[in-house]
Amino acid sequence: MRLGVSAFASFVLLLGFPATDLLARQDPAPVRAAIDAFLKAQVLGLPGEVSYTIGSLAPDNRLRPCSAFEVGMPAGAKAWGRTSVAVRCQEARGWAIFVPVHIRVVADYLVTAMPLAQGQTVTAGDLARQRGDLSNLPVGVLTDEREALGRTASMSIAAGRPVRGDMLRQPVVIQQNQTVKVISRGPGFQVSNEGKALTNGLDGQIVQVRLTNGQVVSGIARTGGIVEMGF
Repeated sequence: MRLGVSAFASFVLLLGFPATDLLARQDPAPVRAAIDAFLKAQVLGLPGEVSYTIGSLAPDNRLRPCSAFEVGMPAGAKAWGRTSVAVRCQEARGWAIFVPVHIRVVADYLVTAMPLAQGQTVTAGDLARQRGDLSNLPVGVLTDEREALGRTASMSIAAGRPVRGDMLRQPVVIQQNQTVKVISRGPGFQVSNEGKALTNGLDGQIVQVRLTNGQVVSGIARTGGIVEMGF
């Protein structure tokens, strides 16, 4: 992972703290070091090759010198791309600023290898991989085939389009009025019954089933016409 520091202009916003002395100056180096340590922890687990740049703090920043910082992401900030971090001085009469950062994530992502029709089930042959900076792509682009295979297109998708999670939906595994096998499991036992599904269900969704004795029960829809009940 390459870690870089850019020299693009800083963006400083004071958040209601007392006015700072005109001759005060915060050394940018410890601020940048605190941001760097925070970002190193934040990018752990991101897919692909991760790098980031940190905006510079103006030399004439007029901030009181501080040695203890708290760094965090502002509410609603993006996990990658062009965003900002909040730096707060934790000493008495402290200050708070926003510093811009650019987090790049270069990884393989899924695209359609051929056009997909609405309602079509996605197979391995329908998908291809491209490599690029995920921060430049729409939110929700998929990087793992397992998140796409077996699902159905919720819209028509042209060939070569990045595949987003909201373009796909899980297939219906239980159809209303379908005869299903109801499996009841508990500590040390398993019981099977048959019934008719009263509702449609996606894999993992709760459905209602009328058993042969007339009792209505709820369980989790699974592929193969199975409804699971736990105790």
